[in-house]
Amino acid sequence: MGQMIELVAKDHFKNVAYVARPSGKAKGAVVVLQEIFGVNAHIKAVADGYAKEGYLAIAPAMFTRNKADVDLGYQPEDMKAGVALKAAIEGLPQPGALPDIQAAVDWAAHECNGKVGVVGYCWGGLLTWRAACLVDGVSAAASYYGGGMTFEPALSLKSKAPTIAHFAEKDQHITLESVEAFKARHPEVAVYLYDADHGFNCDHRGAYEGKAAAQALERTLAFFGEKLA
Repeated sequence: MGQMIELVAKDHFKNVAYVARPSGKAKGAVVVLQEIFGVNAHIKAVADGYAKEGYLAIAPAMFTRNKADVDLGYQPEDMKAGVALKAAIEGLPQPGALPDIQAAVDWAAHECNGKVGVVGYCWGGLLTWRAACLVDGVSAAASYYGGGMTFEPALSLKSKAPTIAHFAEKDQHITLESVEAFKARHPEVAVYLYDADHGFNCDHRGAYEGKAAAQALERTLAFFGEKLA
C-alpha cells in the first residue's frame, strides 16, 4: 500500500520513511514512530491503518543515524539488537534524532496541507512525548507505553501540543508508580491504563491484547479526529 521516500533534515542528514496515503483527500497527517524493531511489517501496517482512516501516514526510520534499513522481528535476538540500536541513537549528541522527526512533520504538513499528529510505541512512545514537547508543528500526540517518559529527564519536559498517553497495568518496564508520578506532573495529559502488558498494541508479539489495542486505537482516532480537524 505504501512506498519509501527520502527525507532531508535541517542538518542535511538524509533519512528514509515509509509513507501510506489515504484513498481520498487527507484529513490530516500522522507521523508513526517505531518501536526498537525498526520500520518493520508491523509499523508499516500501523501506518497503513491510519491511511485507511483518511490520514497521510509517514513512519521515519529512526535508526538511520546509526544503521540503515533496520527491519527486526520479535525474537530474543531481535530484542537484543533493537536495544543496542536504541542505545546508540540515545547516545547521540543533542538533539539526537529529533531532526528526523521534525523532517517527517514538516514533510507531512506540506504534503497534506493540514495538521500533523504523532503516534509512537515503546521507544516511539518516548519519542512521541519528546516530539510533543520539542518538535515544531505537532498538533496532537498519542504515546503508547513510552519507556522513559515517566522518569527524568523526560518527566520534566513541557508539552507544546495536546497529548494523550496509553500505559499498561502489567508493564514490567514502566511501573504504575512512575505513571502516577507522570500524571501528577502532567495533569494536562490524558492518561489511560489498560489491563494488559507492555507491547499490547502489537499483534506480532505475545503481549498483544486485542481488546486493549482496540480501545486505545478508538481513543486515539477520536483524539486525532478532534485535534487534527
